[in-house]
Amino acid sequence: MEHSSSETSITISDVVEYLFCPRFIYFIHCQNIPQREGRLFKVLKGRQIHSQRFKTNLEYLRKKLGVERKERKVYMYSPKLRLRGEVDEVLFLKDGTAAPFDYKYAKSRNFLFRTHRIQLVLYSMLIEEKYNIPVTKAYLSYTRSGKSYKEFKVDEKARQKAKAIVEEIFSIIQKGYSPQPTRNRARCLDCCYRRICAYAS
Repeated sequence: MEHSSSETSITISDVVEYLFCPRFIYFIHCQNIPQREGRLFKVLKGRQIHSQRFKTNLEYLRKKLGVERKERKVYMYSPKLRLRGEVDEVLFLKDGTAAPFDYKYAKSRNFLFRTHRIQLVLYSMLIEEKYNIPVTKAYLSYTRSGKSYKEFKVDEKARQKAKAIVEEIFSIIQKGYSPQPTRNRARCLDCCYRRICAYAS
């Protein structure tokens, strides 16, 4: 029997959830308990922002970043990486490289969150495989800070870290065990699994 991509791969959203708290993977994939994220304000607001951004052509980026063309809402799947996801934009640059460009409903900070870094690296790897074009950098736009965005370098060290995280996730799914939760107890307060997770009680 041939398996579908959803049966043999995880999503980039799964990776983000894992970085927030590893137990998300256990509850979603091992216990088949879905999230109720659609009710959360930030998720709904983020989706609204994404919709608005796709209707607004940010032409200034083409000149500032050396963009020759771009594709929006690009779905990608890699059997090799066992990973799938949809990036907001793929930028094709004048130097012959490509880059993911993603939007976040957040304000710009002096640093890049680990979840955002890993997400961008995974998008980069999917882009390289899909288009057979090198990716050396990635971009993240903060929609609550006007036209603010950050550039992130994508190198081999970053790729190896991202691959290791994907392997950790598959280990949880395949072995079916409940991993250690996040050390940040503040994350438990708004967690949709807090009532069934002994750590959050």
